[in-house]
Amino acid sequence: MSNRDLPKASFNVRGDLRSVITPKALERWRPEVQAKDGAGDDAASISILDVIGQDWSGNGVTASRISAALRNIGKRDVVVNINSPGGDYFEGLAIYNTLRDHPAKVSVKILGVAASAASVIAMAGDEVQIARAGFLMIHNTWIVAMGDRNALREAADWLEPFDHVAVDIYAARTGLEPKAIAKMLDRETWIGGADAVAKNFADDFLPADAVSEDAKQAAAGQALKAEFRIDEILARAGVPRSERRNLVQAMKGGTRDAAATDTPGAVDVLDQVKDLLDRMKAT
Repeated sequence: MSNRDLPKASFNVRGDLRSVITPKALERWRPEVQAKDGAGDDAASISILDVIGQDWSGNGVTASRISAALRNIGKRDVVVNINSPGGDYFEGLAIYNTLRDHPAKVSVKILGVAASAASVIAMAGDEVQIARAGFLMIHNTWIVAMGDRNALREAADWLEPFDHVAVDIYAARTGLEPKAIAKMLDRETWIGGADAVAKNFADDFLPADAVSEDAKQAAAGQALKAEFRIDEILARAGVPRSERRNLVQAMKGGTRDAAATDTPGAVDVLDQVKDLLDRMKAT
């Protein structure tokens, strides 16, 4: 189908709420899975092989970076290679809109995992291919929120339209009934390669030789996963983002004394990540 037939995602972002990666998506993500060099595409390519949204170190895939890449490509066809556990859902919607509006053909290749926000991005392709061993994951929007019952109820009400946007996008791509899509979002659904093609989330399979694995990236990926798990634990403890960034960087350097925090209870939280730190230092 043409991506011009897909709905545009309209949304507003609240600065006090932050979308997050689900633990299962992070666990299943294998950063070493990449597009094989010289896989046979003459079109320009964009790689989405990281988390969606900017992390504490400035990495991650953002709408501004995708927009800049498309400006350089111009009005040419583009191939978008995806292997991502998701991340900032709102940034994912912005990237989806950017790809949807590209004037030339957009071909999406799901190399490994396209989870959460990354699955929305994948729907922007005129053509979508998925590895037979690949996965899409769709679910309701996940966020980190704090407050009393009134604040949390307000956050839940604010989130509901985003789930409706996701339903509209997936339904337009697949032709499935919106109610069926909504149930899939409610229970966090993992869709394997064959099922993705059968249900029209993807149009075809990737050739088996289109995907490769980078052994060096595998080791780096384990450390990256540990960092995100630490960040999630600290976020749930109420540690501000800037402070979490400093803590993670200090702990990576092995200077635990430098990882002091003024956030109540954060010292206890640091003990919970000791095993993750050991893993990070071992890579």
